[in-house]
Amino acid sequence: MTEKLPQFYYKQNRLKQLKAFCAAAKCGSVSLAAESLFLSQPTVTLQIQALEREMDVTLFERRGPKITLTPEGVVLNQIAQPLVDGIEGLEESFHAHFGKLETGELNIAAGESTTLYILPKYIKRFSEAYPGIQIKLHNVTGRDGMTMLRADEADLAIGSMLEVPDDIIYRQSLSFSHTLITPLDHPLANKENITLEDICPYGLILPPRHLATWRFLEWVFSQSGLKFSVSLEAGGWEIIKKYVALGMGVSIVTDVCLTGEEALARKSLDKFIPKRSYGVVVRKGKFLNPQSQAFIDMIDADFFKQMEETSNLTK
Repeated sequence: MTEKLPQFYYKQNRLKQLKAFCAAAKCGSVSLAAESLFLSQPTVTLQIQALEREMDVTLFERRGPKITLTPEGVVLNQIAQPLVDGIEGLEESFHAHFGKLETGELNIAAGESTTLYILPKYIKRFSEAYPGIQIKLHNVTGRDGMTMLRADEADLAIGSMLEVPDDIIYRQSLSFSHTLITPLDHPLANKENITLEDICPYGLILPPRHLATWRFLEWVFSQSGLKFSVSLEAGGWEIIKKYVALGMGVSIVTDVCLTGEEALARKSLDKFIPKRSYGVVVRKGKFLNPQSQAFIDMIDADFFKQMEETSNLTK
């Protein structure tokens, strides 16, 4: 007769099984999962096999050294990963509940413009509030940022999204107006009531085509049956402003990158172009550690303040 194991023994092993399963799902390899957990490969294999046997499902398709999740494995991973992450961060979450967030790490993925213009005040404020937390900024494009989020190499990303994938959550936190910038002696510099049609004859200086700004402006102009031309592609708004000042073209920028000290003419395009939103991007189903949550709360506070100020202006 088989001896029935105590309930606590079962639960303790279930956690080990789920950790092994989630690690294998993330790594795509049992051997790499074993390395990440500091366990032997046979131990991880046995834990996954036990989990499959107890749940009466096949969780992985095995093709040589590589493994991929079955449909059942995908569902279990979506349920289990936040639970495993939550257990791993239990102590930090507990202390954070009582305002004690003293150690840890926060990995943020963001593009160059976001890193340069939006994040500095939040990074400074966060560092002053939580000096024991190490912040790592990863300067990446939108596509690379998504890759980091999906691989859990970044806790969150900050940026602007036009299209939100099914496995990603995007929460708008800030918004900025669009402005036409020209050289001071440009024909549009002193023109009143500028329209999108007025801009079309002049070459635009824009970020590279694969970035969101280009696609967004294509959509805006197409809504009015218009097309713009591009005289120069350049990476980074500081570079773009420099070349506009040199007379190489005009540009449409979000006003977050304008300090007021530039030797440029500025024309609001609020009548024609909706505000550009920036916000927090996280992987759907990810457990947000206390460091991430504290940072998001800080940005959200500014968002609600901005909404309140906008509301007061329209009264």
